[in-house]
Amino acid sequence: MPEILFREALKRGLQEALENDPRVFMMGEDIGEYGGAYAVTDGFLEKFGPERIKDTPISEQAFVGAGIGAAAAGLRPIVEFMSISFSLVAFDQIVNMAANLRYMSGGQINVPMVIRAPTGAGVQLGATHSQSFETWLAEVPGIKVVCPSNPYDALGLIRSAIKDDNPVIVAEPALLYGDKGNVPDEYYEIELGKADVSRTGTDITLVSYGYGMRPVNSAADSLEERGHSVETIDLRSLNPLDIETVLTSIQKTNRVVLVDSARRTGGVMAEVAAELQQRASEWLDGPIMRVGSIDVPWPYNRGLEREVLTDAGDVLAAAAEGYGM
Repeated sequence: MPEILFREALKRGLQEALENDPRVFMMGEDIGEYGGAYAVTDGFLEKFGPERIKDTPISEQAFVGAGIGAAAAGLRPIVEFMSISFSLVAFDQIVNMAANLRYMSGGQINVPMVIRAPTGAGVQLGATHSQSFETWLAEVPGIKVVCPSNPYDALGLIRSAIKDDNPVIVAEPALLYGDKGNVPDEYYEIELGKADVSRTGTDITLVSYGYGMRPVNSAADSLEERGHSVETIDLRSLNPLDIETVLTSIQKTNRVVLVDSARRTGGVMAEVAAELQQRASEWLDGPIMRVGSIDVPWPYNRGLEREVLTDAGDVLAAAAEGYGM
């Protein structure tokens, strides 16, 4: 399989949709002439023209609202934010309108819209550009939320998101745009709401998603060097949430560490932990261990930012504290 960058995988999925479906168009700040904040849409304006690739004013509320209207009228818009931090400006449109129109219309109005956004810290963008609000949006009924951790999943999930008849948030970890991974030339999709058991083992389960899989994989390597058999699960989808895959793994390993790269308080793993406590406590040989980034505004200073962000050492410390591993 050829190896491509995370951003190239997303670009392939977007280009396919634009080529194959005339209802698809894109809106966002600097996605045209500039090529996107992370170069995902580079060259799209020249290839598809301004009717399909629309540079917008700096008003997320306005262009998300326009996207909702276009979707309700039968088009399939893809809206890009420069940062998921800026979703705050459009929360009323996303949460009250996009998520609820299908329900409130009795199924008469669909909103087949994708909102793409870089998410997470680690790239020195400061407190107001480093948030991980996919954790907030995953709580909203009527919206699907996915967060890929590698190029293969990025392409498979963006394909499925664009075809879905519901609003889908695609949270793209900013630290991963330059990561490489194997992606087949053959067409494939990844079902929204299905986790991936990315490594099989019998001694402990490590669970994360998005950028969090980087420290998880590093910690798993270290644990296996110490003689432990590690199972890793990439949630991929935060809403719907695939708890069943995690439950099945815990029945085998009897130990679990849940890893958020977002802040620990209010993270997705708090919900996973609650479900596991209710449905799997009899299988566990110790406490449910949970790791997340420190609850402070994201520092701009590189050293401080790395200190706050979840890393493999945090995962290993949790495994040692909970299970003596």
